[in-house]
Amino acid sequence: MKTFDLAIIGAGPCGYTAAERAATRGLSVVLFEQKTVGGVCLNEGCIPTKTLLYSAKVYETAVNGSKYGVTVSGAAVDYRKMVERKNRVVRRLVGGVSARMKVHGVEVVTGHAHIEGRTDEGFVVSCGSESYRAKTLLIATGSRTAVPAIAGIETAADRAMTHRELLTLTERPERLVVIGGGVIGMEFASLFHTLGAQVTVIEMLDKILGPMDRELSEQLQESYAKRGMAFHLRSAVTEIDGDRVIFRTPEGELRTVQGDKILLSVGRKRNTEGFGLENIGVELDGDRIRVNSQMQTNVPGVYAAGDVAGEFLLAHTAIREAEVVVNHLTGGSDRMSYTAVPAVVYTNPEMASVGLTEALARAQGIATRTLKLPMTYSGRFMAENEGVNGLCKVLIDPDSERLLGVHLLGNPAGELISTAALAIEHNLTVNELQKLIFPHPTVSEILKEVLYSENVSR
Repeated sequence: MKTFDLAIIGAGPCGYTAAERAATRGLSVVLFEQKTVGGVCLNEGCIPTKTLLYSAKVYETAVNGSKYGVTVSGAAVDYRKMVERKNRVVRRLVGGVSARMKVHGVEVVTGHAHIEGRTDEGFVVSCGSESYRAKTLLIATGSRTAVPAIAGIETAADRAMTHRELLTLTERPERLVVIGGGVIGMEFASLFHTLGAQVTVIEMLDKILGPMDRELSEQLQESYAKRGMAFHLRSAVTEIDGDRVIFRTPEGELRTVQGDKILLSVGRKRNTEGFGLENIGVELDGDRIRVNSQMQTNVPGVYAAGDVAGEFLLAHTAIREAEVVVNHLTGGSDRMSYTAVPAVVYTNPEMASVGLTEALARAQGIATRTLKLPMTYSGRFMAENEGVNGLCKVLIDPDSERLLGVHLLGNPAGELISTAALAIEHNLTVNELQKLIFPHPTVSEILKEVLYSENVSR
């Protein structure tokens, strides 16, 4: 039986990051992965989705080139080539992660890992016909798409699918019905709508994008509605019958919309079943593994991180949790903070958020002052976004003047939000942020300009 310092179950962003960090510090590491190194994010989530979205953005830019004095003739979509490029990008990145594991001496084992128990010498994990022993165990088994209980869904398997199956298509659907207007749903809605599909979004809540800022979410919805995307909010799907999606409106009326493909995007479920957690007594909180701020479970020597244990089901959060695990395991005093976790929606325009929203602040009884500016206050934004407004919103503690939340709608919001996250994580005040020098002209200047939208300097 091979023995290691650390065994990691799950080779997604959390697992492979922890493996690399631990190996560079001299620990022997075995990394188990049932499917492909890189996990959901790299193989069937973040990377393939964003690759296709960028192709769609290039197409949209070409079509609208006349707004910028550039006329592009014959712009057309070859969706099969878009998918081929997506696959190349994924293969290259998967190969890169695999190479890094090899360089650092991480033993990668493909197959379903199962925790058999614990002995005086460590934890025993089986995979296939082999068994492995490790002093420490990290559970990073991730999450999967939650499939809703909708009548007729099983007989519509060739039509109703999760994002995973949708990414394998080599032809663009003419009509797409998206059940669930969260981040995944809206990104796919954006992708296929840009490429010419008729898209309908059905969402049970009274807004798209769930916990993200309401004002910006509504502006994004309005932007897509003006371009022809249909939205049905506060509506519940009751049945799928062939290509017909039947849903109940807020008024109780049953309505029908047709789709060549139907995307099921109503959330995710953590992967805690079937790995033998019960054999060592790991405690759960619902479907989430209970951990402390060092990502330790109730079982000494067992950590859990990533989607299966973290507060946010995001790849970048999982990477940071992996770092906390390894830092703590190797004698550091690190701890996980969820104060400033940025979130990005890769629609066009992008939307990004970090910290408190106005709704969350009200729910927690936290007083805030809100500052807002259209993104058009940025000269760079105006130069690159003809006919687009966008919005920058900042929430401030009225007593301490600390930044509590930042919300952006407009390209490239995803590239700007890290600056806001840094400010919130390190408790920067308005005055301190105002003293920073932003390069000109950049869209990032909006983060400084918004602070002068009223006299708040002290």
